[in-house]
Amino acid sequence: MTIEWRYTVEQDLGILSVSGFLGPNAVHRFAGAVGWVLGRGAGPVIVDLTELRSWSTEGRSAITEAARRLAAAGRSPELVAIPADGSLLPDVDCQPIPVHADLAGALAPHSTRWGEPPEGRHERRTTGWPTGDDAGE
Repeated sequence: MTIEWRYTVEQDLGILSVSGFLGPNAVHRFAGAVGWVLGRGAGPVIVDLTELRSWSTEGRSAITEAARRLAAAGRSPELVAIPADGSLLPDVDCQPIPVHADLAGALAPHSTRWGEPPEGRHERRTTGWPTGDDAGE
């Protein structure tokens, strides 16, 4: 089992959503998705883990490393749906990263409404990410 990802750009805000199991075999794919995000766009990036079923120790480390990479590139990372124990928070060497319980809470400060297709919205995803037509199957 691996992950699927979707990257959506709304105005100057990027949303990287991840689903599946972020284990040792999926870390490289996740790092590639983060690299893809870094190569496209500017502005803050919300890493949405709402659809992530579970993760391993390597997966947690990959998420922390992604937050560092985004911050180092000036992309202001924000995390959604991390464990309540804070085990995914970067260590003290990294600047504080906003953490949100859900995507709506993450979008609120950016004046962006999820689900309403605004002009300028662009989306890329892996082939296994469910579309609106097959999300309920």
